[in-house]
Amino acid sequence: MATKKYCLAACLLYMGYIDLHDYLKKKRVMKNNAGYLLAGILLLISFIACKQKPTTLVPEETVNSGTVKIAVDESLQPIVDEEAYVFKQLNTNANVGITYGTENRVLRLLLNDSVRFVILSRELNAEEVKILKDRTLPPVVDRFAVDAITFIVNKASTDTLTSVNEIKKMLNGQTKTSTDIVFDNPNSSLIRYLKAFSGNTELKLKNIFAVKNNKEVIKYISTHPQAIGITGFNWLNDPDKDYADAVKNVKIVAVKDENSKEAPGQYFKPSQTTLALNQYPFARGLYIINSTGKMGLGSGFAQFLLSERGQRVILRSGILPDSIPPREISIKRKF
Repeated sequence: MATKKYCLAACLLYMGYIDLHDYLKKKRVMKNNAGYLLAGILLLISFIACKQKPTTLVPEETVNSGTVKIAVDESLQPIVDEEAYVFKQLNTNANVGITYGTENRVLRLLLNDSVRFVILSRELNAEEVKILKDRTLPPVVDRFAVDAITFIVNKASTDTLTSVNEIKKMLNGQTKTSTDIVFDNPNSSLIRYLKAFSGNTELKLKNIFAVKNNKEVIKYISTHPQAIGITGFNWLNDPDKDYADAVKNVKIVAVKDENSKEAPGQYFKPSQTTLALNQYPFARGLYIINSTGKMGLGSGFAQFLLSERGQRVILRSGILPDSIPPREISIKRKF
């Protein structure tokens, strides 16, 4: 009640409806100059308080509003950032808080119940699924896109062709070459994939080393002609300004799969076409793993990724959507 009285008095003083001296005299608040000064300060503070906006209420969580925390494999950042941006534009009351990290870190966050929604480049194994089921939060897993593990070289390099067997030999140290092989992170999904592919669990050869992330791989290759880099295909399409010049100074190596029954002698670069036709040998699925156990914002974001709008975002990015959206053709008849 006292606060309301101060607010009313401050407003009346501001508008000139009452006199400060009369007001203080009637209320007998102060009797000297110090009192006038103190009263003036209090009235000023009260007036400012009257103009403060009321506290904003946190919106209720639904499939298109509220807050959800998700963890994402950092090698998938470009496409997930784009999807999250479009989703936010369509749902202004939605807050998707994204934590990017190595595949190992993202898995730890999920299995430790720090987050219940993750995006990875592989499905969960039986042991990981059991941990979530034991919490009565069985994961809902959906593939929403197909990316490619891409091999890049400097624009000045003449090594533009390789094969599956040659890559396996390089990773196992079975070729005599001075070429450096550069990847993003020892705990990344790209390296986990290549370890499984090569059968080599260490990858500790002198000419194989890690930098910080996919962006740094591209920057390194752009300035080192005697190196080959390993990166996600989604990093090479529509790059951000801070590494766009580096992308212009690298080129993608075409790969031949000698064991392919359809085209054993042909070289293919990653593209939506070669991924859709299973021609490029180093493809990987991208998966939503939703263990929230409710129809909240996490489920809404998952539905968006799988929807026609979300799949169109992937189509424009250059990687392959899980379901290719139909093309709308408008035919206008001229008379």
